[in-house]
Amino acid sequence: MRAPAATGAEARPAVLMGDLVQLAKPRITLMVMLTAGIGLLLASGQTPPLGLAIAVLAGTGLVAAGGSALNHHWERDTDRLMERTAQRPLPAGRMHPDVALVCGLTMAAAGLLLLALAANRLCALLGLIALLGYVLVYTPLKRITSLATVVGAVPGAIPPMMGWAAASGRLDAGAWALFAILFFWQLPHFLAIAWICREDYARAGMPVFTVGDAGGARTGRQMVLWAATLVPVSLLPAFLGLAGATYLVGALLLGLALLTTSVGFLRRHSGAAARRLLLASVVYLPAVLVILVVDRLA
Repeated sequence: MRAPAATGAEARPAVLMGDLVQLAKPRITLMVMLTAGIGLLLASGQTPPLGLAIAVLAGTGLVAAGGSALNHHWERDTDRLMERTAQRPLPAGRMHPDVALVCGLTMAAAGLLLLALAANRLCALLGLIALLGYVLVYTPLKRITSLATVVGAVPGAIPPMMGWAAASGRLDAGAWALFAILFFWQLPHFLAIAWICREDYARAGMPVFTVGDAGGARTGRQMVLWAATLVPVSLLPAFLGLAGATYLVGALLLGLALLTTSVGFLRRHSGAAARRLLLASVVYLPAVLVILVVDRLA
C-alpha cells in the first residue's frame, strides 16, 4: 500500500534541509576536501595525526561551503535565467537571499578560524585567498570576460596547498606541483561544461569562451592546449621525488587519455564529444591523485 503523501508542513523541513545542502554545492565541497586531504597526506609522508586531519578537512569544507553559499547569493539573478540553475533555492524563491548570505559568511568564518587554530596561520591564509578569489574575483568576472575561467582555476587549485601547509607549515615545490596539476586540469574540465551549457550561459549574458565560438574550433584548440600542458605538469611529483615509477607511468597514461579525448572534441565539436571529455576529466583527477598517494605512502 502506498504511503500517504507528506503534507506541506511535514515536507517543509525536508525541503529546507535539501536547500541548505544545495547551497553548499556538496560535490564541489567534497572535491575541495579531497584535494586538501591529498596535500596533507603527501606533505606528511605518512598518516597525519587524526585531530589535524579532521580539522583540516572540516575547516576546508566549511570554507568551500561558505564560498559556494556566497556564490549562490551573488549569482541569484543570473541563475534565474539559466535552465540548469533556475531551480536553485534563491532563484526559485524557496530561500531568502539574506539566509544564504548569513550561512555563507558564518561557514566561511568558522572554517577559517578552525584552520587558524587547529592547523596554522598559513593554511588559514591560503583558505582566505581561495575564498576571496572565488567570491570577489572569479564570480563577478564571469559577467565580464571569458578569462574568468582561467582566473577561477586559481582558487580551485589552492586546497591541496592548504593541506600541505597544514602538515609542514610552508609551501615547498611539491605544494606548487599539486597546485599546477589542479590548475591545468580545471581548464579542459570547465571548457567541456561550458560547451555543454553554452546556450544557458548565452541566455544569462555570461561571455564564457564557448558562447562566442559557434563552430567550436577555438574551444577545441583551447582544450587540447590545456590538456597537453597538463601531461608534463602531472609528471612533476615524480621528478621532485614525491612519487616513483608507478605514478610516473600512471600519470602519463591518464594524461594522454585526457589529451586524446580533447583531440576528439577538436575533430567533432559535438555535445557528445564534450560529454566524453567531461567524463574523462572527472575520472582523471581522482585516479591520478590516488595513484600519487599510494605510490608516495607505499
